[in-house]
Amino acid sequence: MKKRLILLTRAACLLTSGTAAAGPDGAEHDASSFWISPITDEIFARIQGKSFKDDCTLPREDLRYLHLLHMDLNGETHEGEMIVNYHIAEDVLDIFRKLYDAKYPIEKIRLVDEYDADDEASMEDNNSSSFNFRFISHTTNVSKHGRGLAVDINTLYNPYTKVVDGERIVEPVTGEPYLDREADFPYKIDHDDLCFKLFTEHGFEWGGDWEDRKDYQHFEIPTDLINEWYPSNG
Repeated sequence: MKKRLILLTRAACLLTSGTAAAGPDGAEHDASSFWISPITDEIFARIQGKSFKDDCTLPREDLRYLHLLHMDLNGETHEGEMIVNYHIAEDVLDIFRKLYDAKYPIEKIRLVDEYDADDEASMEDNNSSSFNFRFISHTTNVSKHGRGLAVDINTLYNPYTKVVDGERIVEPVTGEPYLDREADFPYKIDHDDLCFKLFTEHGFEWGGDWEDRKDYQHFEIPTDLINEWYPSNG
């Protein structure tokens, strides 16, 4: 049986505005701190020519802006921003709300546009993000990040790695010390990690389970489901 996303009602994700509740850090936060928005003109101005590149084939209407809260290792609460595909917006918002409630540490959640859509710079800064339009190398197929259907978490400590022609590639390059997944260090994602459990419960696949390469920061929607949503994959 194919995996399917847990479909949440919008009411379950968009919390009632105007009410306040104590967050896990003990401070009061407006319940509307977790919300979803279409890509307004103001938001689009921030991403146009950066993550939303001039050759972007994904309609702007297919994207959603998420506003959320996250907690760092010191227990401090921060506001976060992320752009994802509308198909997964409610699921991703629910995941981040549960991560925040559990005091799960995430250092930064900023739009990749703050790094001029430079993935390496974003990853080196341990930034968590999703949408950044690009084609898969040497193809006309849009990547999963290019559709906003993949999410990267705590990227410096959960690098991508692959051996090509006998040479090991690590992205970000500063993530090499964290390739030893038996070592103990902060922000590490593994099978016992709450982040892994929540994303996979919502139908995502984890790059740490891949055989030919490892992408420990990466959670993505299965290809068969994306092909249903975007049959042309163009």
